[in-house]
Amino acid sequence: MSQTSPVADATATLTYNGKPIPLPLVTGSEGETAIDIQKLRAGTGLITLDPGFGNTGACRSAITFIDGERGILRYRGYDIADLAEHSTFLEVAWLLLYGELPTQGELEGFSGSVTHHTLLHENFRRFFDSLPKDAHPMPVCAAAVAALATFYQGADDADATLHDTVVRLIAKMPTIAAYSYKHSIGQPLMYPRNRLAYSANLLHMMFATPCDEFDPDPVIARAMDLLLILHADHEQNCSTSTVRVVGSSRANLFASISAGIGALWGPLHGGANQQVIEMLERIEAEGGHVQKFVDAAKDKTQNSRLMGFGHRVYKNYDPRAAILKKSCEDVLQRLGVHSRQLEIAMKLEQIALHDEYFISHKLYPNVDFYSGIIYRALGIPANMFTVMFAIGRMPGWIAQWLEGRNDPDSRIARPRQIYTGATQRAYVPAERR
Repeated sequence: MSQTSPVADATATLTYNGKPIPLPLVTGSEGETAIDIQKLRAGTGLITLDPGFGNTGACRSAITFIDGERGILRYRGYDIADLAEHSTFLEVAWLLLYGELPTQGELEGFSGSVTHHTLLHENFRRFFDSLPKDAHPMPVCAAAVAALATFYQGADDADATLHDTVVRLIAKMPTIAAYSYKHSIGQPLMYPRNRLAYSANLLHMMFATPCDEFDPDPVIARAMDLLLILHADHEQNCSTSTVRVVGSSRANLFASISAGIGALWGPLHGGANQQVIEMLERIEAEGGHVQKFVDAAKDKTQNSRLMGFGHRVYKNYDPRAAILKKSCEDVLQRLGVHSRQLEIAMKLEQIALHDEYFISHKLYPNVDFYSGIIYRALGIPANMFTVMFAIGRMPGWIAQWLEGRNDPDSRIARPRQIYTGATQRAYVPAERR
């Protein structure tokens, strides 16, 4: 997939000390335009300041397009709604990795390779046994992914072995996740089943035991697959940028993905769907008064937030949320789930969707709101929600890492800073201080 190059005769002009400084403009395939400042410091001594990099383009990418104002999300040009309706997670993974939808033969070969590599080395049993049972599963997963580099040393030396690394990460992440969960509840680790599809296998490893078979319901397995598809990539977010930054040092793929998992663990990033469930628990504990909680969220004098509503990027309805809402209804109906927390969630959604405050502030339900409800209905504990997110995001992280690795303009990430500390001062010996 080709990437857009700077338009030679299109420039912006910065005036500094009365001197005009022309800066090239770069225009993407969807019309987004950026000012190219790569030579700004060399020519003027100036740098830009952008805390959080919210207005800074760190790379050119052909993977994911987002238009937050119009509520658009596309993977490699394909609308997320079309992929959610017609595709599978492994098909979407191939699309993100290689730029095109796979042929039937390519998909079958890829799916077979992933299935073949789901098993973890037996030494990993001792790895999990060495960790505290009450450890949060996210650092467990980060450590396990990093540890894979010790089992597959030199895996990034050539493109052929790199492909094997890609397959291993996608294949083994559900097994690692399920093992971390089983370890935390003191149950035996369950081997993957090659006869099961990707998402069904994940559910099997999490909920089966040696004394009880677990055959995943196709509707539930499809809902899990859908959740993974919707989380598969989301442009240059915190964890994806972390993967790219670590990869820019030529660190291997295992190390880069481990760092991404660490970034995703943060409550401001991947932990949002867990916060939705915690909010519902709090409302239930306080008597289930949803309107009271909504009013508190609108009151600026109160430190109360409505979790799962609004999004940093989307200023319209999160397109992933619209897809998950229907899936959420299907799952709850299939499972026959009737819980007070889920009733509160549905009531909360209806109030917020029709309340003028939330409409005017564009605080629509986002993907975290519905994903948290589905995960809870499936019996997945709250501390595993972010791990599910990481499984889904794996192909996106890898695709972004590969794109950075193959970008001829890629350089080791090295942001500048504006120093605000003390100016030069003389050292004073301890006895004179």
